[in-house]
Amino acid sequence: MHKFVYLSLGSNLGDRAANLDAAIAALATLGEVAAVSSFYETEPVGPVSQPWFLNCAVKLDTERMPKQLLSAILGLERSLGRRRTQSKGPRTIDIDILLFGSSIVETASLTIPHPALHERRFVLAPLAEIAPEVRHPVFKRTMRELRDALPPGQTVRKASRQSSVIGRQRIDVENAGLLATED
Repeated sequence: MHKFVYLSLGSNLGDRAANLDAAIAALATLGEVAAVSSFYETEPVGPVSQPWFLNCAVKLDTERMPKQLLSAILGLERSLGRRRTQSKGPRTIDIDILLFGSSIVETASLTIPHPALHERRFVLAPLAEIAPEVRHPVFKRTMRELRDALPPGQTVRKASRQSSVIGRQRIDVENAGLLATED
């Protein structure tokens, strides 16, 4: 059974745009990348001093179940250089499951919708770009409504550099790297 899943991607180490592009290309091995938002420069949130993030949202059409998808995403993060050395610290890539269709999942290892989704401008700005009318399954408000209800605060601005894998593409993953080609 196919489900539309919405993901948040972020990077604040190395070539952030290249890290996001590599993650988007790698996600194509888990399903069809149906939409990619613009990239956004975002101010870090939390107690750790660190570089600004580059974030985006991805709509993925997948047949995987939530726990299977989480396991695969964690593997992708590791293969793309993610090392979990400091909680909320700098990272080459971070991929969070925001929404999984209209499902609500609460387990020890996974909560969907993402529990902080409705509080994070760096998540809602790109998500509202590609899914403005999608409703939060708990709050019953659209992504646009949730974004517009946020109080002033965190700086989020559209980046000048955008993804090189945006659009409907066939993405080939090879041992030597990732190569995106137009259909």
